[in-house]
Parts: sequence; C-alpha cells; structure tokens
Amino acid sequence: MASQLNPYLNFPGTAREAMTFYQEVLGGSLDVMTFGQYGMEGEGADGVMHAYLATPDGFVLMASDLPPGQDAPATAASTVHVSLSGDDDALRRYWEGLSEGATVTMPLEKQMWGDEFGTLTDRFGISWMVNIGTGEPPQG
Repeated sequence: MASQLNPYLNFPGTAREAMTFYQEVLGGSLDVMTFGQYGMEGEGADGVMHAYLATPDGFVLMASDLPPGQDAPATAASTVHVSLSGDDDALRRYWEGLSEGATVTMPLEKQMWGDEFGTLTDRFGISWMVNIGTGEPPQG
C-alpha cells in the first residue's frame, strides 16, 4: 500500500452521528468499531474507537470519540480545515450537504483566482474548505 495522508477527527461522543452524516454527503462505505468490541465494558463501551469512511471519489476520512474519561482537549479547530477541491460538480453537492446545520463563514462564490470557494463549520464543529475549479489553467 502506498502512503496516505488522511484527516483523523475526534469527537466528544458524536463520532457515529458525524461519520454517518459524512457518508450521506460524500457517499462510500463506512466501518465503525466501538470500544466495547475491543474489550471495554460499562460506560462508554458503545463509543466509537475507530471509524473509517472510504468514498467512491477516493476520499478517506477517519474518526473516533474521545476515550471515556478523557476531556476534550484545547482545540485548534479554527486553524485546521478539511479541504475538498477539484473541478467536479460533485463538490457543489458536497458543499450543499455539509451546509446543513452549518455556520457558513464564507459563502461558496467566485473568487479573484477564478474558482468558486467557500468555508463553513459543520454542525459537528469541523471546519471545511471547498474549492471548485473552472477546469481552465490560471491566467498569469
């Protein structure tokens, strides 16, 4: 297997809901494993230890819930974004899906570099950037 760089998201108990939402928006196959499947018993055993979403477009997104007893760390969410880019019309559908319940921080609209670009924070607190290219080489 070739090396990959994939986003790995942590949630405070909402990983299953978030990853199911991302599967609805992006498509693909979702595998979810719980802490209980790996021997944990009692409170938190139904939490997501690891979730893996692989989409038909080749995207891979992974996530987990914070382990039981671990508080949410101070976050750098405002400085980290999951970025989707290309010149495929599917990106517009992804934007629309991710926008459900989201805070749009920059509407998806034409930018000075010629592409459509927008940013949002989804209902799970994850920041996304979407760039839809024109399919034409940049002028310069």
